[in-house]
This record gives sequence, structure tokens and C-alpha cells, in this order.
Amino acid sequence: MKTDFETVELPLDVPFTISRGTTETTKNVVVTIEHGDEVGYGAAAPSRHYGETPATVEALLPEYLDAVEAVGDPFARREIHDRMLSVARDNPAARAAVDIALWDLAGKLLDQPVYRLLGASAETERPPTSFTVGIDDTDAMKRRARAAVESGYPVLKVKLGTDRDRRIIEAIRAVAPDVSLRVDANEAWTPTEAVRNCEALADHDVEFVEQPVPAENREGLRYVSERSPLPIAADESCLTAVDVAEVADRCDIVNLKLMKTGGITPAIEAIHTARAHGLEVMCGCMIETNAAIAGAAHLLPLLDYADLDGSLLLESDPYEGIPVSEGRFVLGAVECGTGATPR
Repeated sequence: MKTDFETVELPLDVPFTISRGTTETTKNVVVTIEHGDEVGYGAAAPSRHYGETPATVEALLPEYLDAVEAVGDPFARREIHDRMLSVARDNPAARAAVDIALWDLAGKLLDQPVYRLLGASAETERPPTSFTVGIDDTDAMKRRARAAVESGYPVLKVKLGTDRDRRIIEAIRAVAPDVSLRVDANEAWTPTEAVRNCEALADHDVEFVEQPVPAENREGLRYVSERSPLPIAADESCLTAVDVAEVADRCDIVNLKLMKTGGITPAIEAIHTARAHGLEVMCGCMIETNAAIAGAAHLLPLLDYADLDGSLLLESDPYEGIPVSEGRFVLGAVECGTGATPR
């Protein structure tokens, strides 16, 4: 096998703000793995919040890709993962890029889409992706919510963590009365604030609240979960399958991301762990090119919820992905692999 990688800078359609800050451009590191005439594509979307940057990914990938070439078998994902972990354990986005590319390559070599390799069919019921409305002035958030609804998205995820959170939800619900509405505070509230806010949000038919308290405050997460009238989803508090077990009695839903788990292979382990603990499962994303999002979309038949709009927030993407119709990924359009192709 031959391997390579490159870093791409991706401008966003509009600045994207959450409680921790604003993003106007993002960098992804795209991995290619060749075997014969086929090429597998994957990408890392590192987050400084989890200790990764494009520079750390670029520094590790030569050794990770040496592991791929040393194994020499595009189907030996577990062995390749073990070798990557022996190099460095705390760099999941870099491992995810390699793992997604391996799944894409395996699907192409077998002439099957990845969801078929996971035991699903194109007809398997799957959740629509939410469309995220980032923090902005209230009128701008209303306009973005209205535009998403008019584009056919049936689910909106609204970023909160301001001193006007309740006004924001009132305004968005007024222009989007019929869609499913979710809230993500990105660790912005104290436990007592979170309970009060959840009580207020319940009046606006919010489906669930994601990561209301800081990730390290797992007892605070338990406090909120036990008192909230709304289901609570853990995101920043839950990175891997081990974390799933540790937060299982502190939330109702876990939000897995390939950039947190280290790719599709460990994400499947985390999904099974969540099911064993009676939790619902969502797959989310960072702001990612389709070279990464397309891989995550093949997990949809295994999920209860999806938040895979990272590529939809970009001004332009160097990779084509899976078509999305009214918020649903058209997995049947993928002939083989993940469906990501260079433009």
C-alpha cells in the first residue's frame, strides 16, 4: 500500500460561534491510502479543545502511515489500530483519518458501500441529520433557522451559552414551529443553571439538551440528568467506549464523533457499549470535509440521532460526499466505499 496526506484550509459559509469561541476557517488533514488501482480517502478535523491541532496530526501521520504500510493489508484495521496506539494514544483525529481511509479502501476493493460492510441496507431506517445554528445576534439566528427549515431540514440544533438563551429559543421556535429542536450548551452552564434552563426549554418542546455542564464535572452531569425534565446528551464528557461506561448513569444519550473515538472501527465499539448500558446514540462531527463526514454517515443505520452537518457549514469543500435530501443522507447513492471523491 502507498500512503500520503495533505492539509486543506476550508473557509466557512458564515462564522460559526459556540460558547467557547468563533471559527471562520478550519484546517483538515486528508489521508490517502492506495492499493492497486483503488484509493481510500479519510480526513482528520483536529480540535484544540481535545489537545489536537493540524500540526500535531501532521507530525504523527508519517508514523501512523508507516504502520499501515508495514501491515500491508487494507482489511487488517484492528492490527493497524493497535500499531497506531503503540505510537501515540491521545490523538484520535489523526487515527480517524487513517481508519476512515481504510474503510473507504476496503469498500472499494470489495465493490460494496461501507454501510453494507456494517450489515445494513440502503432501506434501513436512519435518522436525519440536524442542521446547526451557531450563536449570533438573535435576528441572525432566526434567519439561519428559517433558511434551514425552508431548505428542508427537519431537525435544528441550536448552540446556546449566552445571557439571552431563552429569548433565542423563543425566537427560533417562532419561525420553526414544526421541526425537532435540540440544544447544545457546549459546557457553558453550572448544574443549577442547567436545571433551570432545561425547565424553561421544556416549554418550547426541545427534544434534548447536549453537554450542559463542563466535561470534567461528571457529578454535575449526574445532578442535571436526575433533575432535568429533558433528556441529557453527553458530548465533551464522553470521548471513547471507556467514557461511555463511565457516564452511563449520568445521561440518556451519548454523542460519539469519529474525531473523538479515533475512527469508524472504535466508534462501533462505543456504539455497542452504549447499547449495553441502555443509552441512545448520536453521531456528531467537527467542521469536516466530506472525506470525513461521508465515513461517519455509514453509521447512520446504527444510530438514534445524527448531527453530521460539518461539511454543510463550509463555503466550499474539495471533496464530494453523499447526497443529502431533506436532512437525510442518501446512502443508496454510494456505489462503493464511503462515497467521498475529490472534486
